[in-house]
Amino acid sequence: MRRKEFGQYCGLARALELIGERWALLVIRELLARPGRYTDLLEDLPGIPTNVLSTRLKELEEAGIVERRIAPAPQRGVVYALTKEGEGLEAAVLTLARWGNTQLGEHQPGDLVPPSSLVMGLRATFNRDAASGLTASWELRAAEVVLHAVVTDGHLTSGVGPAPTEPDLVVTIAADAVPTYREIMQAIKSGEVELSGPKSLLATFARVFTPQST
Repeated sequence: MRRKEFGQYCGLARALELIGERWALLVIRELLARPGRYTDLLEDLPGIPTNVLSTRLKELEEAGIVERRIAPAPQRGVVYALTKEGEGLEAAVLTLARWGNTQLGEHQPGDLVPPSSLVMGLRATFNRDAASGLTASWELRAAEVVLHAVVTDGHLTSGVGPAPTEPDLVVTIAADAVPTYREIMQAIKSGEVELSGPKSLLATFARVFTPQST
């Protein structure tokens, strides 16, 4: 299928030519959270046809937004990851996600909560001023999902999966299904969680992952 071209000398038009096709931004959301194999992306994007995923990945590779890498040990094979150009989309994705959150209704039973969207929630609400000079790490566990948030001298690294090193605090939220980011934060702020590590870091987490008022 020929990529749509708008014939306009406009940055927005060019961006839409590169990433405006159906599912493209959701593929990018997944890869912002972590590199993944083709099968990982299929699993994390239920409903995407296999031919559409293959096409989107090919288009994003050709655009220099996605690249293939050899999977790190002990994995085998190839994973898809964002290039530096692709990583540059994070701010735009977070801005779109913040706006989209204002358009969401109530979370309905059966609505899928992608783990990658929880990572985007962490990044979107990260308060750099509150985290200034802070070094601490957290691992969040809810249903079958594990997330990590590592702050090193005020800079955040977050993603799907366990923390890269032993976390300072493990927070477990009781849930039968993957909760929304809002539900996770409500549980943390109310203290309705299980902790492994210094309790004081729970309040630190709630403070650091609260957006600045505008």
